[in-house]
Amino acid sequence: MARVPARLQFRVQLRFVTEEQLFGAGPLSLPTPKSLQLDVHPAGEEADATVTDADGVCVFKCLLNRDTECCRVGKESILITLGYSSALLKFESPADLSSFSNTLKRCRNEKKESSVFSQRTEEASAVQYFQFYGCISQQQNMMQDFVRTATYHRAILQNHTDFRDKVVLDVGCGSGILSFFAVQAGARRVYAVEASSVAQYAELLVKNNHLSDKIIVVPGKIEDISLPEAVDVIISEPMGYMLFNERMLESYLHSKKWLKANGMMFPTFGDIHLAPFSDEQLYMEHYSRANFWYQQCFYGVNLSSLRGAAVDEYFRQPIVDTFDFRILMARTVKYTVNFMDSEEADLHRVEIPFVFQLTQSGLVHGLAFWFDVAFVGSLVTVWLSTAPTEPLTHWYQVRCLLHTPLFAKEGETLSGKVLFVANRRQSYDIQIVALINQTGFRSGNILDLKNPFFRFA
Repeated sequence: MARVPARLQFRVQLRFVTEEQLFGAGPLSLPTPKSLQLDVHPAGEEADATVTDADGVCVFKCLLNRDTECCRVGKESILITLGYSSALLKFESPADLSSFSNTLKRCRNEKKESSVFSQRTEEASAVQYFQFYGCISQQQNMMQDFVRTATYHRAILQNHTDFRDKVVLDVGCGSGILSFFAVQAGARRVYAVEASSVAQYAELLVKNNHLSDKIIVVPGKIEDISLPEAVDVIISEPMGYMLFNERMLESYLHSKKWLKANGMMFPTFGDIHLAPFSDEQLYMEHYSRANFWYQQCFYGVNLSSLRGAAVDEYFRQPIVDTFDFRILMARTVKYTVNFMDSEEADLHRVEIPFVFQLTQSGLVHGLAFWFDVAFVGSLVTVWLSTAPTEPLTHWYQVRCLLHTPLFAKEGETLSGKVLFVANRRQSYDIQIVALINQTGFRSGNILDLKNPFFRFA
């Protein structure tokens, strides 16, 4: 699971206060305010908080955990009570207080039961997910996707008027690369939210690029953290295979609770495209993967009783690779998700009906999928496409096989639907039903998007 960075540092003013002072008349002020250093060190489920003066002498120390008693005071202060004494910490900015408060929330486990993310996600899946994206190698893989990174850079920089002097929220910032782009476009402040351990590396990049006054790295899930202010623009890269995989789109939509009424989202909407395809080689290749289980004497053991189950399992796997667009047998059908208007619940069940008029005769082996997203700015609209006719991205394209191919002639129609049903493994179960209207022949399949087959490797 995600942890706080190895160390958090803040500049604070400190005053020890009594109950009488808290409830007494007149303002509660610091008579001789001094800037002190607050260091926060994680220790498992807890964290050590230490305040030192300019000579490095400890003047206050406490353990942050679920038993910590505290409350917020105004926009920049927090009151921590230890027994019969209380310490008032005044931070230099609301952003610093927000960052410290997020750390405190994790230590206190405040939102474990009520977290939207936790309710929809199995713990084992979340652990695996954040471990994966906590690896620098995975961040590098995404950053080196030229189409992805260059398109985001172009979308943000060419719409610089939407970012100049604005407050930006970067959801799932990873290395923080999009946050840097926002600052390059003139953003006044960027809140870079990241739930995996890569947040500590993002913090290091921010510091070494001398942008700590512009980019505030906020460790934690967007569903759990708090921000000191509303934002003008939300940026994110929340797309997975077939657009929906990983269910990060829901986190992206959730983040709109921090967006001002006239705010903007980059990307603004996404289109998922689908079309029937014919590929005998792929079908037979996939089918033959189960031939291992056809053996009747494997070290003296008859395996053949499991071949049917093996075929079913392999066919439940969507196939991630790329292909020649000439295998497509009809014009595509498009389904649009407008991120500005959609709610999280809209993505729990997505049904896409289709009617294709076939442009060639042959066997329909399945449906091919890809997606585009649009960044609608005030100056230009920039598109990021994963279509088979465009340069390849790390999303590739995805194909879902039918259990039984359907023969059809040119001019006939293929109708049916694709149903995406969200599951707690941060993915979807996919149900496909297809019918050749003129003959009545039908086929379908049920697939597990969490477990694709990566054919390109």
